[in-house]
Amino acid sequence: MTDTAPIRRFEIELVDEVPPPAKAPPLQATPGGQQPRERDFLEGFLTERNPAPDDGETVVDRVVAALRDIYDPEIPVNIYDLGLIYNVEEADGHVVVTMTLTTPHCPVAETMPGEVELRVLAVPGVATADVNLVWDPPWNPASMSDEARLELGML
Repeated sequence: MTDTAPIRRFEIELVDEVPPPAKAPPLQATPGGQQPRERDFLEGFLTERNPAPDDGETVVDRVVAALRDIYDPEIPVNIYDLGLIYNVEEADGHVVVTMTLTTPHCPVAETMPGEVELRVLAVPGVATADVNLVWDPPWNPASMSDEARLELGML
């Protein structure tokens, strides 16, 4: 410590009791002319499951559509058309997705399965989901759809 540095001091006050903090006003109440609190728009969000719509589309079709919204960060093609999804199975609201990555050293190896699981769980009619990441058979460019090859200029 140098001679010019100020010395910092603090005091401690011992108390036996602290008054409780003020409670928030109830919904729709206007104490003291304040604006009424509005209801939380997420109320019930976690308690209600999305019911499956009756549009003739199966849960697997909706899961595949959701998977087509996930893009590989290095290749401008969705993971379904890229051939990373090997299988999608559904039974009584439980979906199992079997997938791979382009390489075990893929930079999204830690995050992609979690993103797939979150997207699948957001599909109406899905109650639970499992994502199985496999390396056998390994991915190869022959797994890509024609749309993906066209997008990458391989056709």
